[in-house]
Amino acid sequence: MISVIFTIHKEQSMSFSIKKFFGTNHKPKLTAIDFFKYIGPGFLVTIGFIDPGNWASNVSAGSDFGYKLLWVITISTIMLIILQHNAAHLGIVTGYCLSEASTIYLRPWISKMTLITAVLASISTAFAEILGGAIALDMLFKLPVKIGSLLILVFVSWMLFTSSYKKIEKWIICFVSLIGLSFIIELSMVHIEWNQALTGWTVPTFPLGAMPIIMSALGAVVMPHNLYLHSEIIQSKQWNLEDEHIIAKQLDYEFMDTLLSMLVGWAINSAIIIIAAATFFANKVPVTELGQAHQMLIPLLGNSASVIFAVSLLFSGVSSCITAGMAGGSIFAGLFKEPYDIHDAHTKLGVAITLVAAFIVVLLIQDPFKGLVYSQVLLSIQLPITIFTQIYLTSSKKVMGKYANKKLFKILLWCTGIFVTILNIMLFISLFKNV
Repeated sequence: MISVIFTIHKEQSMSFSIKKFFGTNHKPKLTAIDFFKYIGPGFLVTIGFIDPGNWASNVSAGSDFGYKLLWVITISTIMLIILQHNAAHLGIVTGYCLSEASTIYLRPWISKMTLITAVLASISTAFAEILGGAIALDMLFKLPVKIGSLLILVFVSWMLFTSSYKKIEKWIICFVSLIGLSFIIELSMVHIEWNQALTGWTVPTFPLGAMPIIMSALGAVVMPHNLYLHSEIIQSKQWNLEDEHIIAKQLDYEFMDTLLSMLVGWAINSAIIIIAAATFFANKVPVTELGQAHQMLIPLLGNSASVIFAVSLLFSGVSSCITAGMAGGSIFAGLFKEPYDIHDAHTKLGVAITLVAAFIVVLLIQDPFKGLVYSQVLLSIQLPITIFTQIYLTSSKKVMGKYANKKLFKILLWCTGIFVTILNIMLFISLFKNV
């Protein structure tokens, strides 16, 4: 599948320019340094699908079903690569984020409905991030969840309203690296049945009662707000929208950034399920909340493992809450045909609505763990709306010109959207049977 994506990408992108990357009068210098300068947007998207809501879904998947649901992470990551590349493609070619393009090119009632539901998805995401960070503070310092949520809200708001994008990007890359390192350490502490893990990654199964977890895991990996965010922040790397050679080069570097970042996210997501399977499922320990997972790690793996778990969760909650706030601000600003700009009133209002509404939900929720899981289900329900809107826009020659989706890539996008929709229908059937 990955090779197919590479082929499609090459069909859509022009060949590398014979001119210098930062200008038009010199021969190219395609070096590793150039690529590393371009890394950043993909990792901001990555942090969105290793967030606390994702942790809750993955801990549930691993503790209840062992290695059997690892395939969900594999399929979701493949879909994510396809969708995020497509969203970034829109941003590079048009100079508009998905929200702006929706407002400009869609009928007003359609764009408003789409973007309002997308704002709600961002609020649902931010709720999971704030709550997850607060749970981590409770694990580490015994702070009540509501007080911890307020601290997370204040810190994230301070970061968003006072920091430049470049500064936030560096912090997020640092957080992702620390989270990845933490799970490498924890993987070394457990006995892993690698044969079962390999089967779980490659063979789809639907154990009885697993559909809500499958859907929440899908919503935790392929997230609607991330599609809006990627199409916005990718523009931070643009230099010249009028030079087709530079656009083509940006598309190539963007795809490498997206692919690398998504594979890092796949590895971290997989690690969460594997650790839960190797500890809780193997010892027949049911897990109903993240706090319980933290406490149960102590007798199974020792106090250091529980501290690493909590610190990683805190990094995850803070950083993913930052990106959720950015996404909410971008979507809201797009309603007014404006890009994300933290100094602009519409962006500020969008960020504030997202974070404050999410904090209010945290104050009202009774069961934090179920809240985290079902927030991901809500995301997966909104996801088809965003996917089909994106497919329409990126397939339109009016919007994308000669960079509109080619036939094969369009088929892949439609298959992805249809697959997500079918899973949503299966979820509703599963939920109604249990009522």
